[in-house]
Amino acid sequence: MHCPYCGYHETKVIETRDVGDEAIRRRRVCLRCDKRFTTYERIERMDIFVIKKDGRRERFSRNKVMKGILKACEKRPISIEEIERLVENVESEIRKKDGVEVSSREIGEIVMRKLKELDHVAYIRFASVYKEFKDIDSFAREVLMLKNEVNKKEDVVKENVVVKGDTV
Repeated sequence: MHCPYCGYHETKVIETRDVGDEAIRRRRVCLRCDKRFTTYERIERMDIFVIKKDGRRERFSRNKVMKGILKACEKRPISIEEIERLVENVESEIRKKDGVEVSSREIGEIVMRKLKELDHVAYIRFASVYKEFKDIDSFAREVLMLKNEVNKKEDVVKENVVVKGDTV
């Protein structure tokens, strides 16, 4: 590492800190002029390309995912931190896949799965756009499937809850 003040090529790291998942902050001192400076190491991420329905390819845009999720979560009791965490989880799952290409269908499925865990109304809103519901019947079927899934989970929870020795 070269000193930004005198250009000398030998420096010493005097402090190292993680700053988030993807960067390391290092405080350094130049061994010639004794001035201190900060450097950051970041992971260089490979571009991911999204294969659209019509076969076109475009760079993955975290912002596009965020916009879609924000629209689905509009006027819902969901904090921006929860939404940002969801977007981060979606991107992380995409990046864990092999290769540098992912279909828009896969991204949509990941988002729907994660929204279903977060908020059912937001899930239905996103699904209605993603699945391109053609009529009220397809919308109603999706709501009914979600309701049945939620009821099954509630039944399992009720079976496992014990109150004063009796099952509820």
